[in-house]
Amino acid sequence: MNTVDEFTADFDEEPGYLDFARVGPLGLAVIEEERGLNELLRRARFGSLDALDRQDERVREAVSALIGFRPDQVVFQPNTSSGLMHAMFGYRGSVAMSAAEYPAITFAAVRAQESLAVLHPVWLDGDGGKITPGGIRQQLTDDCGAVAVSLVDFRTGYLVDLEGIRQVIGDRLLIVDAVQGFGIVDAPYELADVVVSGGQKWVRAGWGTGFMALSDRAVDQLVPVFSGSHASEDDFPLDVVLPPRRGAGAFSITAPSPIAEAMFATALEDIFEVGVETINGRLAEKVSEVLDLADQFGIPVISSRADNERAGIVILRPPVDQLTVLTASLYNHGVTATVRDGAVRLSPHISTNAETMAMLRASFVSFGTTITL
Repeated sequence: MNTVDEFTADFDEEPGYLDFARVGPLGLAVIEEERGLNELLRRARFGSLDALDRQDERVREAVSALIGFRPDQVVFQPNTSSGLMHAMFGYRGSVAMSAAEYPAITFAAVRAQESLAVLHPVWLDGDGGKITPGGIRQQLTDDCGAVAVSLVDFRTGYLVDLEGIRQVIGDRLLIVDAVQGFGIVDAPYELADVVVSGGQKWVRAGWGTGFMALSDRAVDQLVPVFSGSHASEDDFPLDVVLPPRRGAGAFSITAPSPIAEAMFATALEDIFEVGVETINGRLAEKVSEVLDLADQFGIPVISSRADNERAGIVILRPPVDQLTVLTASLYNHGVTATVRDGAVRLSPHISTNAETMAMLRASFVSFGTTITL
């Protein structure tokens, strides 16, 4: 697989699906990888299980190739929230973040504060739901040693300026929840100190997949609070409780599912082969189609339109008295979307086809007809 068209052909979700910001339907390559390893585990032929043991190194190398961290700086996580819990419980000091961030960030910070009393959240005010370098500069205090942001905001679709944020915060730790952009945004991840993501959304690797990557500075500053036997220097310590190993591998509780690792690695390897920049370019065309349709039917769009401020999310906010009508029109025409907080979130992927766009258009026609009656 080496072209974007071949990559796209691996996916065959039903027409009408525009909810990749919630979960991405699996591709055939991931399903076949899972099926093959499950069959291997079912048969358990002599020596065959060694293939499962190799999946941890494989997935760390796959993540490394996409984000620019070394493989030894990466540890598999079953989801974004677990990685963020590791980061927040392990930090000592003040962490600046928006109270409007996805709960995986805010809950991890507050739980760490309540449980250990060593982390102090500093709540930032967002600029219309956007965390910008300028906004951080105005609110950041000298005693704040870390900043946590989402690469793409789940409510506004806003793509943060990691380079600008890094310039503003200096040598403070930068913690990035990348799940709403990982796999579709060619971001400068190497500027961050902690990068966490799950694989169930844009990567399309399924639930139970993800990673946490730590810079050397982060390894020096974070304490591996939740660190099980799997994270010690000896993978199978007996009769002694050993200290955590040095590095990202310390932030692990037990051995992960090698089948989940293989599914994640398969998806990442295919993305790397095609190129995130290429995927992003094709996705930008799909997002533009959605924006054009919304404009054509006069449906207000509140998400970012500029290429450098958007990823794969389009947010529609019709007048309050029209939201139910729009939601019903989408439902009646088989369009899958997320409706929350008075807004409709549409999130296509590069496999979103013409039939899906036709279904979206039909729902907008129905909506426009209903509200003018």
